[in-house]
Amino acid sequence: MVHQQSSEARLSRTGDTEDIVTLLVPRLAHFAGVARTEHVTRAAQEMNVPQSTLSRALVRLEADLGVDLFVRRGRTLALTPAGHSFLGSVERALAEIERAAEEVRADVDPATGKVAFGFLHTMGAETVPGLLHAFRADHPRVRFSLVQNYGEAMLERLRAGELDLCLTSPVPDAPDLVARRLDEQKLRLVVPADHPLAARRRIRLAEAADENFVTLEPGYGLRRITDDLCGEAGFRPRVAFEGEEAETLRGLVAAGLGVALLPPPAVPRPGVVELTVTAPRAAREIGVAWLAGRTDTPPVAAFKKFLLSRRGHLLPD
Repeated sequence: MVHQQSSEARLSRTGDTEDIVTLLVPRLAHFAGVARTEHVTRAAQEMNVPQSTLSRALVRLEADLGVDLFVRRGRTLALTPAGHSFLGSVERALAEIERAAEEVRADVDPATGKVAFGFLHTMGAETVPGLLHAFRADHPRVRFSLVQNYGEAMLERLRAGELDLCLTSPVPDAPDLVARRLDEQKLRLVVPADHPLAARRRIRLAEAADENFVTLEPGYGLRRITDDLCGEAGFRPRVAFEGEEAETLRGLVAAGLGVALLPPPAVPRPGVVELTVTAPRAAREIGVAWLAGRTDTPPVAAFKKFLLSRRGHLLPD
């Protein structure tokens, strides 16, 4: 093809990848269309663009690359060896873009879209499966990407755009997030079955001041609540073991390695006794959070509305 001079930006052989992508991407579909038809006029008709626009795009593409991609044969164009090589990569790139576009369109479909939903480990055995079962009664084809993690980690994933919604505790109070309290979960003091306190049904937390505690690691919401409640009771907990999962802590308690403040288990665990804490009031708030200012897709909006409708009866009885 005849290369025309232009004042538009041109690639240098030392240009960086971002410059190359910025200049080439808008012209790739034009190149593929002409390569497929081997005719500028026919390609322009099929792509519904002016022939002059298409011709200029091809000239600039060859100038940017510094390579002839076509040779003219009468009224038709034929690919050069370099053009054949380039076409294979262009077709793969365009197919990948089309696949990605189809995926994101599918994710926002009201009936079959996807919700990225995070929740605490302690809600994974019973609460979340029950919620999803109830929601899908009216939205049977909505898909979920589920993430279990501790509260602060989920909030960071919200901020990074990796989650749409999360169930967390404590309920966050941050200017970049919106949070709504949904329910409250009582915490119990869990002691070994052969512990002197195991004969009790109720206890003031101050009575456990001399016990070794097993707790979640710092950064977990339940760890912060445990530290705060012990502080209200007048002592700082003596932490013997730290873990990442509530049922692991129950196992440590059953092994006689300490006591723990935990929410009720999904299934009663042998080897421990769970005592009602009468003072201070031992409970944690459960809430749903999302990023402020983000526009919800239809499936996310539907699931958010569903969660808010469960206020006061989010947790299993």
